[in-house]
Amino acid sequence: MTTSWTVFRVLRDRNAALFLTSVVVSGFGTSSLWLAAGVWVKDLTGSDGLAALCMLAMWAPTLAGPALGTLADRFPRGPLLIGLNAGLAGLLLTLCAVDSPGRLWLLFAVLLGYGAAGVVHDAAESALVTAAVGPDRLGDFNGLRMTANEGMKLVAPLTGAGLYTAFGGPAVACLDAVTFVLAAGLCALLRVREERPVRSGAGWWRETTEGVSGLWGHPGLRPLVRAGGITMLLASLSSTTLYAVVDRLGHSPAFAGVLYAVQGAGSVAVGLVSGPALRRLGGRRFAAAGIALTAAGVAARAVPSDAVALVGGAAVGLGLPCVLIAALTAVQREVPGPLLGRATATANTLLFTPNVVGLAVGAGLVELAGPGTLLPVYGLALLVTAAVLAAQRTADSASRTASRSGSDANPA
Repeated sequence: MTTSWTVFRVLRDRNAALFLTSVVVSGFGTSSLWLAAGVWVKDLTGSDGLAALCMLAMWAPTLAGPALGTLADRFPRGPLLIGLNAGLAGLLLTLCAVDSPGRLWLLFAVLLGYGAAGVVHDAAESALVTAAVGPDRLGDFNGLRMTANEGMKLVAPLTGAGLYTAFGGPAVACLDAVTFVLAAGLCALLRVREERPVRSGAGWWRETTEGVSGLWGHPGLRPLVRAGGITMLLASLSSTTLYAVVDRLGHSPAFAGVLYAVQGAGSVAVGLVSGPALRRLGGRRFAAAGIALTAAGVAARAVPSDAVALVGGAAVGLGLPCVLIAALTAVQREVPGPLLGRATATANTLLFTPNVVGLAVGAGLVELAGPGTLLPVYGLALLVTAAVLAAQRTADSASRTASRSGSDANPA
């Protein structure tokens, strides 16, 4: 009942409902394209390596997150979101010209631009949401945003694959373009009173470092973001064992889709309860509990049992988003508005870049050792990460208590 009321309360807010609808619409197009792009390249070249580069092209701009996020603090965020969505729609239409291996450079260029625009878009959206939704509903909103994103990942890739099979890659690009046009229209309907950006005149590099310092120099945010980055690294390492787990269970590689679906369903579910859980537990305890649940799920996959593997996948799906939701919500609440775009982009870089590293390193490790050896190690490392984060919170609480006691004992 509490969860239902929380969802209703957020959706009843006009701005929150428009934001979430925009997330669903554009997320559907993005999730459709990311799978179709790899298939498109594979069909044109026959190369698995080039097909894999599609995801790298979309993820690579995350490395420049702090610098790209500066744009989100230099311009009014509402018009910036409208312009980015409209610009991406136009950019995607150029993919209709990709009809041979010789024009694949255009596809990779568009994907690179897509990723860069996405970094700026996420930073601007995070900052605008803070002004539009209000601090008391941020946890609920971020949880529902996670639910919307993960829900689209379950549905949209199949739609994109079907559309690609029937009509080819340009049709998927056009679908994605339409979703961005719709998202631009939804952003135009927002009613948000935001402060005019103030140009400091300090230069791009100085403004970027201010955003990094605003995040990493904050004693409450640094442990959360650090734990989130470590968690994403270990989770991506464990994901590289998935096909080895499936093989160990005696199934065909297609069974990996079942495990992905179960994990995705867990991520959809946790988003619905994140707001109340954050209020009850606080950011760090919520994040630590999620990391511990992820640890149990990762370690469980080492057991050669279908039932245990499915339960483990659900546990990872439930636990992994917790630290991301907690970290993003904390950044939105603690960082001043003028720095929020840069700080959000920096947080996203620190949280998601380890994903790429983990996938690269994990692909090599799984060739050297089986999932029965690797997964318990990854699970143990996740458990240690959760314990350190929880202990940090306890230490901070003790420090604040001692400080208050000292103030009471020695009044000025």
